[in-house]
Amino acid sequence: MGMELPADRVPAGYATGEAVRKALFFLLVTLAAGSFSLVMTRKSFAGSLETLAEALDRQVGAWTATGQDGTYDGETIYDYIDGAGEVYRAYNMRGCLSRRYAAAGEPDIVLDIFDMGSSEDAFGVFTHDRDGSPADVGQDALYRQGWLSFWKSRFFVSLYMERETPAAKETAFHLARAVASLIGEEGRKPAILLGLPPQGLRDGSVRYLHHPMLLNYHYYLSDENILNLGEETDALLAMYSRDGKRARFLLVRYANPEKAKEACSRFLSHYLPEAEGKGPLRLENGKWADASLKGRFLAVVLEADSRSLAEDLLAEAKECP
Repeated sequence: MGMELPADRVPAGYATGEAVRKALFFLLVTLAAGSFSLVMTRKSFAGSLETLAEALDRQVGAWTATGQDGTYDGETIYDYIDGAGEVYRAYNMRGCLSRRYAAAGEPDIVLDIFDMGSSEDAFGVFTHDRDGSPADVGQDALYRQGWLSFWKSRFFVSLYMERETPAAKETAFHLARAVASLIGEEGRKPAILLGLPPQGLRDGSVRYLHHPMLLNYHYYLSDENILNLGEETDALLAMYSRDGKRARFLLVRYANPEKAKEACSRFLSHYLPEAEGKGPLRLENGKWADASLKGRFLAVVLEADSRSLAEDLLAEAKECP
């Protein structure tokens, strides 16, 4: 019997079972509809899923790889994980290797390795679901019952146990460390992270993304792409907590200041039509919101518990390389 996951908390790396197919299909496909292209091009590093598959042991303790490895690209990923494939495509997925390990009397372990094309997008898809406790494997690994995930270089790695047992957990971690060792080099995080105000940042809340579908998944903003998010934009969504006050903050880097100014104008006209030039405005829910420009960066306080916190975050956001 597989582990049941809440429909709204399906991990990005959970690549088996009906939970993924049912929970994300409607939301992601609906929001992805329209003319915005999910296919992006970003710089790749050396290495490949093929070399990882050849080097990775098919026998790990009592577990043996069963059948042929599954291999998927940006189109065929839907044959494997259906609606959740939109998440990986929105992060420029180049390919996916899936291998199932089985042992007598023990649950299957499913290993999925996603080639995301760049370390930035590997980090990005990792941030799509950040529930779990830190684990010592790869980069920023997280573990929660039955599921282990991490990123390293341009790869995002997920290991799912259909039922957790002590032996299965031990084997999953052994596999994870073997994959991380084979990948070798570590990846760099997106440079835009340097633009976030450090004080009060809840690190586990940070989401890195490019696509309006993903922003709406974590914080619904609009059916329209009012921020002009796309292939040439990098965005961070983060939560802050200072002196008992909280805020939700968004930082977007555009190709040039003109595009940032256009996006700021669209945001204010759609979301805060009375705010321009007046400072933060109070929303119907009692929270405060505003936006400001810093060169080609747009800083947005979506919700803050106080006017002063909104003003401080906008003032502290930095323009970075």
